[in-house]
Amino acid sequence: MIKKLDPDDLRKSVDTPLFDGISKAAGERGVQCYVIGGWVRDLFLGRPSSDIDILVERDAPELAEDVRRILHCKRPVVVFRRFGTAQLKWRGLEVEFVSARRESYSQDSRKPHVTAGSIIDDLKRRDFTINTIAIALHPDKKGELLDYFDGLDDLEDKLIRTPLADADITFSDDPLRMMRCIRFATQLGFHIDFDTFDAIERNADRISIVSNERICDELQKIIASPRPSVGFVDMQRGGLLQLILPELATLDIRESRGGYTHKNNFYHSLEVLDNIAAKSNNIWLRWAALLHDIGKGPTKSWNPLTGWTFKNHNVVGARMVKTVFRRLRLPTDERMRYVVRLVELHMRPISIAGEGVTDSAVRRLGAEAGEDIDDLMTLAEADITSRNAERKEGFLENFQAVRKRLSDIEEKDRLRYFRPPIDGSEIMEVFGLPPCPKVGKLKTAIKDAVLDGEVPNDHDIALKWLIDKASQDGIYPVTPLPQAGPEKANASVNRETDAAKEEDKRD
Repeated sequence: MIKKLDPDDLRKSVDTPLFDGISKAAGERGVQCYVIGGWVRDLFLGRPSSDIDILVERDAPELAEDVRRILHCKRPVVVFRRFGTAQLKWRGLEVEFVSARRESYSQDSRKPHVTAGSIIDDLKRRDFTINTIAIALHPDKKGELLDYFDGLDDLEDKLIRTPLADADITFSDDPLRMMRCIRFATQLGFHIDFDTFDAIERNADRISIVSNERICDELQKIIASPRPSVGFVDMQRGGLLQLILPELATLDIRESRGGYTHKNNFYHSLEVLDNIAAKSNNIWLRWAALLHDIGKGPTKSWNPLTGWTFKNHNVVGARMVKTVFRRLRLPTDERMRYVVRLVELHMRPISIAGEGVTDSAVRRLGAEAGEDIDDLMTLAEADITSRNAERKEGFLENFQAVRKRLSDIEEKDRLRYFRPPIDGSEIMEVFGLPPCPKVGKLKTAIKDAVLDGEVPNDHDIALKWLIDKASQDGIYPVTPLPQAGPEKANASVNRETDAAKEEDKRD
């Protein structure tokens, strides 16, 4: 249900210092102008919005300058003459002033010929009817509603459609609008008009002319939605996903052979994504959920004895995450490394959820995941999507046991801050070695000994153990030995585990 706003409510909604200033400037110049788009849409939806667009029937930059003067704004107006737009920042708000324009198309070209136009001309070229609702700001009409394309009815019906009957023109004007269409439907819980969706299918290939930065911005908003799977299903149905995220789109297959059928990993990934979205607003944890199985495409193989396998898909998928992030212009800093780490480790928790698992295995997982252990456990738990309720409940109970053991060991060993008690530099100093494989071998040996509980996480005891260990391989310390340093906290060690069969069971 949308908010029912009568004329008095509409006038009160634009009774603010900002809109008063715009109204005064419009009256002085004798121009018609309207607040339009997201701010008006969200007003009727009862959502907060800072997306303020002002549609001006003449020169928008000139009106913006007048508003700046009236509001005593110190910041200069930023003018984009080529587009007939201007931006004014005032009291934390960004206000876009846009000149109304008309567009026409010739039969042999989809590039529009742009000229100055009326308010109605401009509304025709906008993306969706729900964004064409406008409220007048001129003093003589302030608060009056303009709803030329029945956007209010579409808000009430939760419908996304284009103002033009020919949606091909709308999407040809700016192909990113296809992504925006799906994004609005996902964010708002709306459905897409059939003719509008058909136009997406016909024009999907044109998304290739849009920059990856603009595409990624829409992807981020879809992933941040309450139920992001809706957007990815629509992108797949509309033919966009294979052009944007082919690594995910190719998982949309369920293949049978020899009586064995593997699950559709595309829909499984989306179910995991929704599971995470219900628990966390962490956008990068959501990305990890979305991409956690992308390695299953290139690693899928058939074995007549064991059925379908996806050996090391976690390792392959982790490498693919880097390719995806770079292509989409996503950040390649610690945020990417976080997603890579979770994708690579996402099967490890389930591999230690069975009976007979040693503290050593739990300790290794905690050390390797470090500060991300809680998010890793959340992801692995969300990855349990079995339709067998009894089996799913069993896995979840095992997970609680793993969480308890992790908590107990973490309290004792502080694994998320684990570093080896003796590092490579000290090993080279103690044994008089240059950088070489022997140093790495000794460093790994002491890590394994501590993680396996063979040696306490104490520097002096660990050093004595390492000297004894090295001597067995003919490596002896130089004399005199350096004084023992302070105790150092602990670090992870790589140990790949393929839990594909267990994963198939829980899914």
